[in-house]
Amino acid sequence: MLEAQPTPDADVRDFQSELRACTEGALTGSDDEQYSENKFLEVKKIIERFRGREGQAEQDRRWTAKVTDVRNWFNFGASERWREDGSEHEHYSDSGGKSGGQKEKLAYTILAASLAYQFGLEWGAVRSRSFRFVVIDEAFGRGSDESAQYGLRLFEKLNLQLLIVTPLQKIHIIEPYVAAVGFVHNEEGRASKLRNLSIEEYRAERAARGG
Repeated sequence: MLEAQPTPDADVRDFQSELRACTEGALTGSDDEQYSENKFLEVKKIIERFRGREGQAEQDRRWTAKVTDVRNWFNFGASERWREDGSEHEHYSDSGGKSGGQKEKLAYTILAASLAYQFGLEWGAVRSRSFRFVVIDEAFGRGSDESAQYGLRLFEKLNLQLLIVTPLQKIHIIEPYVAAVGFVHNEEGRASKLRNLSIEEYRAERAARGG
């Protein structure tokens, strides 16, 4: 289960407060001239910072990029729960002091959940007209084998069709989850060649080489 908590970042929280101050009472309104002037000044202060104040243009530019990106408004986490009673087994968050492998699992969980939500995927369901194709570039090169396999199991349960671009030394990780492999070879940097093998052909050649 994915969880979202408001960010503790002071810049973002102050900006949100300033936005609320601009809109408070907007529906009920007021004929008071001082009220209207105050609202104008509140909006003006934000707009001036968006534009970049004299002598602070670069600082304001970074601030604007930060506070207007709504991805910075929340901290996301994933709660792994037992199906039997709903109790929490593990919790993953970017600020939770987890290991690199646990943070990788969080990233895969969020990716799988976002795909399922965006395209209406159902856990374990097979529907020919639903979205299924995902490309993962430079996959698993630096991550742990365990977290990569965790991600692949998630994608398998969603019945996603995967095109995985990964270093040769990571073939053993994806092997149980793919039907074919394509070897790209660039001899002396002149021309790339692509060789396609079914997973059965790949295993036969590996066995013949004693690998």
